[in-house]
Amino acid sequence: MPALRSKLQSQLLSLEKEVEEYKNFKPDDPARKTKALLQMVQQFGVDFEKRIEGSGDQVDTLELSGGARINRIFHERFPFELVKMEFDEKETGLFTPDMAFEAIVKKQLIKLKEPCLKCIDLVIQELINTVRQTGLFTPDLAFEAIVKKQIVKLKEPCLKCVDLVVSELATLIRKCTEKLNSYPQLREETERIVTTYIRERESKTKDQVMLLIDIELSYINTNHEDFIGFANAQQRSAAVTKKRAMPNQVIRRGWLTINISIMKGGSKDYWFILTAESLSWYKDEEEKEKKFMLPLDNLKLRDVEKGFMSTKHTFGIFNTEQRNVYKDLRQIELACDSQEEVDSWKASFLRAGVYPEKDQVENEDGVTADSLSMDPQLERQVETIRNLVDSYIGIVNKSIRDLMPKTIMHLMINSAKEFIYSELLAYLYSSGDQNSLMEESAEQAQRRDEMLRMYHALKEALHIIGDISTSTVSVPVPPPVDDTWIHTDPRRPPAAPNRPTIIRPSEPSLLD
Repeated sequence: MPALRSKLQSQLLSLEKEVEEYKNFKPDDPARKTKALLQMVQQFGVDFEKRIEGSGDQVDTLELSGGARINRIFHERFPFELVKMEFDEKETGLFTPDMAFEAIVKKQLIKLKEPCLKCIDLVIQELINTVRQTGLFTPDLAFEAIVKKQIVKLKEPCLKCVDLVVSELATLIRKCTEKLNSYPQLREETERIVTTYIRERESKTKDQVMLLIDIELSYINTNHEDFIGFANAQQRSAAVTKKRAMPNQVIRRGWLTINISIMKGGSKDYWFILTAESLSWYKDEEEKEKKFMLPLDNLKLRDVEKGFMSTKHTFGIFNTEQRNVYKDLRQIELACDSQEEVDSWKASFLRAGVYPEKDQVENEDGVTADSLSMDPQLERQVETIRNLVDSYIGIVNKSIRDLMPKTIMHLMINSAKEFIYSELLAYLYSSGDQNSLMEESAEQAQRRDEMLRMYHALKEALHIIGDISTSTVSVPVPPPVDDTWIHTDPRRPPAAPNRPTIIRPSEPSLLD
């Protein structure tokens, strides 16, 4: 009985807080609806801010969410897109003198009124032939033309970054409005208003991002303190391998699957550690039994198509010098559970200096651009442009990587926080009737009734138990009587059982 009482009391206390607001509940009370609306909006704003900061009470420990995913977009996905664009050298004609000079000539000829494109192409071909014969080349103009062409390509990864953040914010809003399920119309209206506002801010953010790119295009600052300059560019050699800027620090840890044919052992999962100088994998997370260590020198990344029966997403690592990467394999294939995880690993490899491969561009005759011979003086000038463009694009990318997260945070995320706290309530009041907004769902009404019924049932049970005496008086059993002193004679017949004595009333006396 005491255990039952304790259990019922604990259940009653757990319901006490929730039932307190339902004791005097009046569904049509306008004061109650106004108070509930204010509380819901305030809680929505708090939940949104906590999910952005990653300090909420519902942090997902299985996967990244909210602010953590946006942070990954800023510092992994976006730099990955920039590096992919930056190293697309063949496509931009960065190391092809003919295409570099062609960009300059077209820039001048396009200014003609109603130009004949066929004539332009003929003039360009003639000028290119002149360049090859005389070595005439203008490094400064070629440098500016190619740099601007590269800067324009920054628009695509920047806009993609904004789109990714908007997608994460939309998911975040849906999760924050889950606490408004008690009022379906309020949840729907809140989600619509905030999502519409974020879409408006998306447009303004993209305009600002385009403005940043236009600002970079407006003036090529060759006096920047980090720019190598023409003199230093001529002294650089393309054959010199760039030194790593970061020390040999751990960049990433995680599980990956190595896809190997069944004849060579089959696919296995290993614990990988990526540093600035090597890629190692171990048997498990304890990192005691190392299986292999692969130096990162001369390694490149390559996309690999997913197998027919495979559910995992795969990418490959190979050596540019056609050397074996692992055992007798020229390429190892690493698999992840999702494409997002693959992109994240690729971004980590980029931080370590391992870049994706680029296909060689062939000309009309099927000959690669690298196989074309050129004048030694022209080759030196092209090499100068190569170094200049590398240096300046590095400066631009560094600036864009710094400004993009700040721009998105200011114009979109922080603005959305301020809107939720200061203007969302006014928009809700102006969107429709308060009574319809605060109309409870049938599930919520049923839950409230069940909770009240349970609460009163617990109180009644405790009252009944209180009326029952839970204390029991018990007397210990007396010790057995010691009758060993009685000696029984076996020849003596047993005594007759005691019979009750009958007392007869006396007869009346003659004297009476």
